Amino acid sequence: MNAVEVAPHRIAGLLAPAVDRTFRAGILAGRDGGGAELSQRYGGVTATGFLVDLRTRLAAPGGTVDGPGFAAITRYQDPVACRRTVDKQVAHGMIYRGTDGALSATERGAAFLTELYQVHAEVTEELWAGHDDRVARLVAMLGRLLSYALVLADEEANPVASSFAALAPPYEPDGTPSGVLLLNRLSTLRYHRADAHAAAWTAAGHTPSSIAALPAGPERLAIELETDRRAAGPYAVLSAEERLTMLADLAALPG
Repeated sequence: MNAVEVAPHRIAGLLAPAVDRTFRAGILAGRDGGGAELSQRYGGVTATGFLVDLRTRLAAPGGTVDGPGFAAITRYQDPVACRRTVDKQVAHGMIYRGTDGALSATERGAAFLTELYQVHAEVTEELWAGHDDRVARLVAMLGRLLSYALVLADEEANPVASSFAALAPPYEPDGTPSGVLLLNRLSTLRYHRADAHAAAWTAAGHTPSSIAALPAGPERLAIELETDRRAAGPYAVLSAEERLTMLADLAALPG
């Protein structure tokens, strides 16, 4: 690959499917490796669903996701259905909803998230066993990416509500295993791209429903290229060699 091919906007597009694949592998391993059983002990998906999605913020002591942040995270879902789901989780005593609409974990919800982090630690250790060096490199590079993305978010006027700002930086208590760091940093980076995508289709005059229905073709390609451009900023913190290393390391991880 030459320098043009690893420019920030190009690597943003190349990395997106690799990030998704690795993240999904970790999440599915967690579900199949004890997460589903854990959820059932706390009342099932009806009680725990959004806690899993919001874990990188709500696991933190005092962590909250405000109304606009939650709307951004769930922008492709029916807002009425989302509210009803939250109502059920409030009724199960897992989530607290403030008068301003901000969400936080109850004591019981926090206990669930503590156990979920433990499940993710166990399954990612097994899933990525033998790849310690790759995982360590990815954790370090993702840490730099997310830190720079937060700086950029403070400097830039965002045309859409930010799911990334709602969930970043991920909660990483002392002693968090490297597999959990990788999983949750990948998760948070995905929301950065999700905001870039939403900004791109908003600028093109779309809504969540219309972009979901947009078929492949020149218009969708243009939106994807604009998404890459808007998502590229944080990658400037990595050298061209590091960008390629990140891509290669993600490709080499099982899952």
